[in-house]
Amino acid sequence: MGLFVLAPLIGEYLHGNMSVTALPWLVLTAPLYGGGALLIREVARRAQRGWSTIFLLALAYGVIEEGLVTHTLFNPSYFGYPLLSWAPVPTLGMGAWWTIFVLTLHAVWSISASIALAEALVPRRAAQPWLSNRGLALAGAVFVLGAVTNWLATYEIERFVAAPGQLAGTTAAAGILVAAAFLVTGRRAEPVGSPAPSPWQVAAIAFAVTSAFIVLGWFPGWPTVVVYLALYAVSARLLARWSKRPGWNERHVLALTGGALVTYAWYAFPSQPLVGAGGLVDVVGNVLFALGLAGLLWRAARATRSRPSARSGAGRPTHIEQTDA
Repeated sequence: MGLFVLAPLIGEYLHGNMSVTALPWLVLTAPLYGGGALLIREVARRAQRGWSTIFLLALAYGVIEEGLVTHTLFNPSYFGYPLLSWAPVPTLGMGAWWTIFVLTLHAVWSISASIALAEALVPRRAAQPWLSNRGLALAGAVFVLGAVTNWLATYEIERFVAAPGQLAGTTAAAGILVAAAFLVTGRRAEPVGSPAPSPWQVAAIAFAVTSAFIVLGWFPGWPTVVVYLALYAVSARLLARWSKRPGWNERHVLALTGGALVTYAWYAFPSQPLVGAGGLVDVVGNVLFALGLAGLLWRAARATRSRPSARSGAGRPTHIEQTDA
């Protein structure tokens, strides 16, 4: 239930897309975000897969939400914003900048960071399934319900439906990402090289990279697309190297998560909500969400510090430490 609520709170409220006055909209957003996050986590953990699988499934989730549910990948005027005019790809009827930007928001923050934070709060159960078969089926039904209701709500506002070819291409892209998620290596090799960097260093770099990503979003266009691709390449390289080093464990995963989530927290203040009241009440809400995040990160840090593997780094690595970053 914590993950079910965390996913929409992080995905829509922490970064300021929805104001605190729009909290009743959780009825609409939680089934989609929370149901999706639960499904992805359960499927990955039941298959004993790592973060590469979760990230690719989260990317597939973003493709489904933005391409099949809300259609923002193809809508030329979503909420009045000309999303497709920035780095346009006319043959596909899409915008390269918006596609990379919004899919990253879902893959990194809405799903992956939500799962990582929820697992860090209960580190002893982080690698275990949390749902029974019946619970998994229920989560799937809730997700489908959330997708349908969000589609209806978006259509009521936008009156836009993507072309059949765009919908077919989106479905194919999501399927390819799901397949790729289970073709990637499930476990990393034995640790090699110098010790992993400190969690604080990892958190600082994660904050810097994600903040750069967000700030660049204020300058949409082809130059930003190029920089985004470079950030992806550098980040993937760093994570691949760090996760192979001795001592890499759940504290480092939490550090990555914390750095990214703090970026979302500061981003809310210069942003204007798309849904809900702005002004002072929005600022107060942003403060409350940021304080809530700080409390959860503090609690998660205490929980992971209590793990013997996190304190000493000795002995056989746990499943969390073995799974790829």
